[in-house]
Amino acid sequence: MTFNDNAKLDTSRVSKRGRNTGIAVGGGSAVVVIGLFLLSQFLGVDLTGLAGGAQQGTQSEEDLSCQYGSEANADVECLMVGAENSLYDYWTDEAPRLGVQFTQPNDFVLFTQSTSTGCGQASSATGPFYCPPDQSIYMDTSFFDELRTQFGASGGTLSEMYVVAHEYGHHIQNLLGVMDRTDRTDTGPTSDSVRTELQADCYAGAWVAAASTTEDQDGVTFLEPVTDAQIADALNAASVIGDDRIQEMGSGQVNPESWTHGSSEQREKWFQVGMKNGAGGCDTFTISGSEL
Repeated sequence: MTFNDNAKLDTSRVSKRGRNTGIAVGGGSAVVVIGLFLLSQFLGVDLTGLAGGAQQGTQSEEDLSCQYGSEANADVECLMVGAENSLYDYWTDEAPRLGVQFTQPNDFVLFTQSTSTGCGQASSATGPFYCPPDQSIYMDTSFFDELRTQFGASGGTLSEMYVVAHEYGHHIQNLLGVMDRTDRTDTGPTSDSVRTELQADCYAGAWVAAASTTEDQDGVTFLEPVTDAQIADALNAASVIGDDRIQEMGSGQVNPESWTHGSSEQREKWFQVGMKNGAGGCDTFTISGSEL
């Protein structure tokens, strides 16, 4: 999607961290985190959590100098800021319609290589994710290069913003109590894990359908209307991160019983359900497995 050049960006809810020098301390079981986990699946990293325990150490904070939509069209970090701004505006109005009071994520963190989180130590290989304990989103933007080069995504700004919208959808699920009601350690094509991820894809699609109506603090719309080509890029991104496709790339075999995020077909389907029916049509938990 393309930002209107004169839309004003607000960087106050997005932070940027430099190289992390902290270490994980403390024991305990790993905390389940919610995200795309594309690289971690492909590389065989444990999907059930990050390095457990609290984090100590120092980490540099860097300023984000993003002021206008024109910068979001030219710079990936400013694109992340713009996507957050639009999602914040959308969910401020939409979350109450789902029956929950909206509160923003505690932080949206752009990091390089590794960072400390409320779920443990994260690295670029983890992929973008949402951490329920600290209610924050974490993303190394180098991931988008991997999405194209290793997974064969077509790219495009909407495919990148789709990733942000998916993680933001997990925050909405957390507010709704989905994280507390579901067994996110289960796997399989009809598991709670897959249903959770497909609902987040659906929420992303719902935002895309309404994104061109979201506004900055002065009432200027953030984004121009979405095009068919941009939607195709987003659907392509949803397709290449399907569990079946990632498994086939990694081992040449597909094992549905180990799925955690859903097949390519499912992910495309629920993104489109969100675009067509809005966030209110994203109930992936009460339907039968055959309807997923």
